[in-house]
Order: sequence, then C-alpha cells, then structure tokens
Amino acid sequence: MISRLLIAGIASVVLAASSAADNGHHAASPYAGEESRDTSSLSGKDVADLLDGKGWGFAKPAELNGYPGPSHVLELSEKLKLSAEQRTQVQAVFDRMATAARETGVKFVGAERLLDAAFKDRAVDAAILRQRIDAAEVLRAELRHIHLAAHLETTPILTPEQRHAYVQLRGYTMQHTPQHGQHHAPKAE
Repeated sequence: MISRLLIAGIASVVLAASSAADNGHHAASPYAGEESRDTSSLSGKDVADLLDGKGWGFAKPAELNGYPGPSHVLELSEKLKLSAEQRTQVQAVFDRMATAARETGVKFVGAERLLDAAFKDRAVDAAILRQRIDAAEVLRAELRHIHLAAHLETTPILTPEQRHAYVQLRGYTMQHTPQHGQHHAPKAE
C-alpha cells in the first residue's frame, strides 16, 4: 500500500513539472546573469588568470600523465629535494613560461573582446566572425603550447625519483612517469 502511494506521489510530481514546462514555465538559462560581463566568453576570474599567466587547465595532458609543471615543482621544491642547480633551472623555465603566458594571455583576452564587441555592436558577418574566431583560437593554441612546453622542459630536469615523488605529492595515481629522454610514438588506431 505504501509503495503504491509513493509511486502515485512521484507520478503526480512528474506530471505537475511536465505541465509547468508545457505552460511556458521554462528554467532560466545557465548563462543568466552573465550578460553583464565585460567579455561574454570570459568570467572576471578567467580574465585575471589569463592576464596573470595562469595555466587555465591548458597543461592537463602533461600534468595528468606524469610531466611535472614548473610552478608546482617550485612549490614542492623542499619535498622533492631539488638541488640548487635544479631549482635555478626550473625557475628559469617558470619565468620564461610566465612571461610568455602573460603576454599571450593579454592578446587572447583582447581577441575575445574583439569577438564579443562585434556581436555587441551588431557589426558581425560571416567573414568577421571567421576572422575573429581564428585570431582568438590561434592565441588559445599558443597558450596551450606555452604551458605544455614548460612541462616538457621541466621533466628532464628532475630525477626519476623526483618525478615519482611529484606524482605522489600531487595526489595522482598512474602506472608510470616519463623517464629522461623517453618519448613514445603515438599508438596506431
């Protein structure tokens, strides 16, 4: 008896929700509230991170596959027992990456703002759309390259033991970490 009442109750809730949707009661867009952003495609935090040279998740293919990032290596330098020479080398990688990422981040934010402005100003057509998207995506690709290349450059500076410790300290579980000079050819599909 209780299960029939429960089923009847659930069915009435489902029917009521369906009826409300059919009567024009639609849920708000997940974008509601974002229409006042300076740049529609970027949050304030996104802009700040990009202008500051932050990774924005671009280096995940390296990070999650055992290629340490210079920023995190420096943060973990004591636990990784970096030598003074290693610290100097990793700091140089980080400095180059941060400078290039900030410079490119400024350009990328600018490109996104130009794309956004074309729509805000009602000055967009197919040609402008293609040009502005292409400009922004070239810069996004450059940002990914900057961050991924820094991981690639950092990895051989560390010993295999340090790379293993890095993976553990970052909380990752993986079967192996890349060895110095170890490169794998892509697997044939």
